[in-house]
Amino acid sequence: MKSVLSCTGTLLVSLLFCFGLQAATPNLVVYTYDSFTSDWGPGPKVKAAFEAQCLCTLELVGLSDGVAMLNRIKLEGDNSRADILLGLDTNLTAEARSSGLFARHDLSLPVSALPDPWQDDLFLPYDFGYFAFVYNKEKLANPPTSLRQLVENSNGPTLLIQDPRTSTPGLGLLLWMKKVFGEGSDRAWAQLSPRIVTVSKGWSEAYGLFLKGEADMVLSYTTSPAYHLIAEQDSRFAAAHFAEGHYQQIEVAGMVRTSQQKQLARAFLEFMISEDFQKIIPTTNWMYPAITGADVVPAEFSQLIDPSPALLLDETIVARQRKGWVDDWLEVMSR
Repeated sequence: MKSVLSCTGTLLVSLLFCFGLQAATPNLVVYTYDSFTSDWGPGPKVKAAFEAQCLCTLELVGLSDGVAMLNRIKLEGDNSRADILLGLDTNLTAEARSSGLFARHDLSLPVSALPDPWQDDLFLPYDFGYFAFVYNKEKLANPPTSLRQLVENSNGPTLLIQDPRTSTPGLGLLLWMKKVFGEGSDRAWAQLSPRIVTVSKGWSEAYGLFLKGEADMVLSYTTSPAYHLIAEQDSRFAAAHFAEGHYQQIEVAGMVRTSQQKQLARAFLEFMISEDFQKIIPTTNWMYPAITGADVVPAEFSQLIDPSPALLLDETIVARQRKGWVDDWLEVMSR
C-alpha cells in the first residue's frame, strides 16, 4: 500500500508540476499586418526563433495594415489584448504617441542601417524601404519616369493602389503626392483617378490583383522585384524610377502601455533588433533591415533601383494634416 501511495503521490506531483508549467507559460500578443503573418512572410520564422529562446507563446494577430492596426488599438484603448504593435511607420508615430497608449522601451539600434540617426523612446525601427510603382517589363515597355508623368499622361498605365485610411503604402502615396504636387495635389489626384482600377484595403490584396494582370502597375516598394528575383528566379518585374525621388517608409514597433507582459515585450523588441530577427527581413518582408551586419542583405538587392532622393514629410505635420488630406482625397476620388 505504501508503494502505491508513493507512486500515486509522485504521479500527482508530476501532473501538478506539468500543469503548473503550462499555466505559467506566458503569451505575448503582437498586432501586425497580414502579410507579416502569412506563410511566406517573416511571421512563421520570427515566431519559431523567438519562442525557442523566450519559453513563451508568441501570438501574431494579422490585421490589414498599419493604419488599421493603429485605429484598432485606439478603439480598444486600455482593454486591448495587444502587448506589441509591429507595423506602424513614421507617418503614424506622432499620432500613435499622442494616444498615450505606448510605453518607453529604453533600447537603441546596435549598428543602424537607417539613412538618418534614430532617436525615439517609444518606437523602435525594424526595417525601412521606399514606395514605388512596380510593373512587368514584358507588358509595359515604357514605364513613366516621374510621378508627374504618371499623373499627367491621360493615356498612361492603369494602377492598383491602397486606401490611405487603412494602409501605410496608401498613406505613403498620399504623402508622396503632397510632397511633389503641394497645393496642386487634389488636381493631380483628379487627373490620376480615371486610371485607378482598384483601391484596396491593404498591400497584399493590391499586389495579388497585379500579379493576376488586373492593372499595369501597383503601388508597392522599390524592393518588391527582389522577391521575384530571389524566390522565383523571375526578372520580369521592376520598380519604376521616378526623377523626383521616392517616399521613404521606416517601419516600427512599440510596446503597449497596458501590457501585462512588459518584460517579455521588451525582450521581443530587443530580439527584433538582433541579427537573428534582422536577417529574416530582406527575404520575407522584402525590405531593408534596420541594422547592418554580415550577410544581412542579399546580393540581389544591388540590382534594385536607387530611390534617392528620399522624400519624407515631418511626422508632426502628417499628424496634424492627415485627416484633412484624407478627407480631400476622398472627395476627389468620389467624383
